[in-house]
Amino acid sequence: MKDYLVRATAADAQVRAFSATTRQTVETARQNHNTSPVVTAALGRLLTAGAMMGSMLKGKEDLLTLQVTGDGPMGGMTVTADSMGGVKGYANEPQVILPANSQGKLDVGGAVGSGILRVIRDMGLKDPYVGQTALQTGEIAEDLTYYFATSEQVPSSVGLGVLMEKDNTVKQAGGFIVQLMPFAEEETIQKLESNLSKIRSVTSLLDEGVTPEGLLELVLEGMDFQFLETRDVKFACNCSKERVEKALISIGREEIGNMIADGETIEVKCHFCNKGYHFSIPELKGLLEKCGNK
Repeated sequence: MKDYLVRATAADAQVRAFSATTRQTVETARQNHNTSPVVTAALGRLLTAGAMMGSMLKGKEDLLTLQVTGDGPMGGMTVTADSMGGVKGYANEPQVILPANSQGKLDVGGAVGSGILRVIRDMGLKDPYVGQTALQTGEIAEDLTYYFATSEQVPSSVGLGVLMEKDNTVKQAGGFIVQLMPFAEEETIQKLESNLSKIRSVTSLLDEGVTPEGLLELVLEGMDFQFLETRDVKFACNCSKERVEKALISIGREEIGNMIADGETIEVKCHFCNKGYHFSIPELKGLLEKCGNK
């Protein structure tokens, strides 16, 4: 199954909902960063959420960034998504190994620890919108549910999951976000809560072959729902040698001069996709000339 997300509405627009399957996207991130299973699960959940939240953006140039900073051994994660289904991300410490939690599952909360969830929406205005909340569990889905309720005052339910194969590749990944609009009636709220209480783990459902549409059919059962849109999801990084050149120029003449003095070709890797860009001494000298008096 290819990676994609669906968007739906229900109960005369009292509810909006999103669902996605993201196995290939998360597996690409795992391969790019050689992440351990628990980091793959954590980053995969955040990538899935990023893809769905990115689809909430209005403009084609709008960008969403999710930042998790925690005191656990993973240190934190950053995910950036656009409005067209493109998403990318990385973990600060990709090779964390932890024992299973008390439920015998990957201990994402232990890897993340206590800290902050930050949501940044860059919509082309003078300043981006920034909202943040304290992490509640470090398990990502619960933290985003809390964020939506407290920072954006939108009652929401978020379900996210990543299932690993025995060879540590990604077997399944996906999730859903369902939100109540301010005018939602009590009957709608109760019906949604009843449906959500019946939902088993997202990864179990995906592993049984349930599609994103199928997930929302379970979440929105009996609520007169309709699907509005289907959109492909993929791991997409827009890094380039030109962008890295600009970053090197920005660090100034002294730093570039030190690199030249070392007399060796340097490699600069993209945080998001881990692709390496090499710069020879002649290329560094060319960048030095572009620095001006910086």
